[in-house]
Amino acid sequence: MIEILVEMFSFTFLLRAFLVGALVSICASLLGVSLVLKRYSMIGDGLSHVGFGSLALATALNMAPLTVSIPIVVAAAFLLLRLSENSKIKGDAAIALVSTSSLAIGVIVISLTTGMNTDVCNYLFGSILAMSRADVYLSIVLSFTVLVLFIVFYHKLFAITFDETFAKAGGIKTNVYNMLIALLTALTIVLGMRMMGALLISSLIIFPALSSMRIFKKFKSVTICAAVISILCFFIGVVISYLYATPTGASVVMVNIIVFVLFWLAEILRSSTLIRKYGIPAVIVISSLLFLSNCSGGKADNQDDIVEISERMFIGQVNEIYMNQNDYLGKTIKLEGILKSFDIGEGPRYFVVRNGPGCCGDDGVVGFEILWAETKNYPEPESWVEAVGVLQSITVNEFLSNVYLNLSSLTALNRRGKEFVVQ
Repeated sequence: MIEILVEMFSFTFLLRAFLVGALVSICASLLGVSLVLKRYSMIGDGLSHVGFGSLALATALNMAPLTVSIPIVVAAAFLLLRLSENSKIKGDAAIALVSTSSLAIGVIVISLTTGMNTDVCNYLFGSILAMSRADVYLSIVLSFTVLVLFIVFYHKLFAITFDETFAKAGGIKTNVYNMLIALLTALTIVLGMRMMGALLISSLIIFPALSSMRIFKKFKSVTICAAVISILCFFIGVVISYLYATPTGASVVMVNIIVFVLFWLAEILRSSTLIRKYGIPAVIVISSLLFLSNCSGGKADNQDDIVEISERMFIGQVNEIYMNQNDYLGKTIKLEGILKSFDIGEGPRYFVVRNGPGCCGDDGVVGFEILWAETKNYPEPESWVEAVGVLQSITVNEFLSNVYLNLSSLTALNRRGKEFVVQ
């Protein structure tokens, strides 16, 4: 098991994904306790649909997704709060109104611009491996902002969660702190959408809170337990996704479901005393030891002289290179795949690719264009080849540049690896 974890966290992008995912999971679980107790937990689902619409708009405008999504989703959170408080449209009806409208707008924008491609699937179902370095830095800053604000205003949030009327009578500005909850929730939803997808992000808010409430009854205990459950479920979900090539977001949700069932059974068996005494410390110690053992043995893939694209994480590594290409330009890339030839009127262009999942079936390809610096022959198209070359970039226009491998070797192999890849 340790060997698998060391192998898994030898990938730089997986380390970044785990860091961001853990922070977002903590934020979602802490806010989830208040949202579930206030019976407003489905706001996460509604805001995630708004997030999908804003991501579609950002894609159409060729702008940074998070830069566009954050202000739109925050505005939608405030709108939902106002609709629920001051309108005849209450609670779930307001969420349904805003979420379905945003989803419809997003689908129309996508269909009129880029089309229903793999990026749309990433927005809907999540792709933790498709985060650029800039996204990671922004996510870390915003996650820490959410955590700090939650800790600073913990007592006020506790008061309005359990008895908003009493808190208002006690001089607490409940409207301000309700707006704060809406703001923090909106930020968390936007950050988590890239990881979990618009259709699954609300699970990070709901499941840890519900699971911890099966065992603990105090607000502080529930909050701490929810945070631990969220991090642990995320970590296990990512490991399962890596081992069995399952979607990351769905894997995390399935682990949360299993934990909820276990906590529910524990409640039935009246074993809450044992769990209260031993459960949380044990979970913290075990998860910390596992994480430290992983990090101590791994090495970043971009520190090697040759970046070898592995069969297990083919899509993830290729996405990492494309999204953070400045970190890889000039480095030697090695990969195996199918040699493809395409003639676009200027002579044939050659690519080494593998088949991957598309939005509507197995219609995607993943890989790199290859090019000899000198005139040399290529193997027959559809051959299984091993390509080794330096990653270089060519400018198409002021907004677009293409990367390709300047080949040092291209070898046709008798053996064939996994032609269809899912990670």
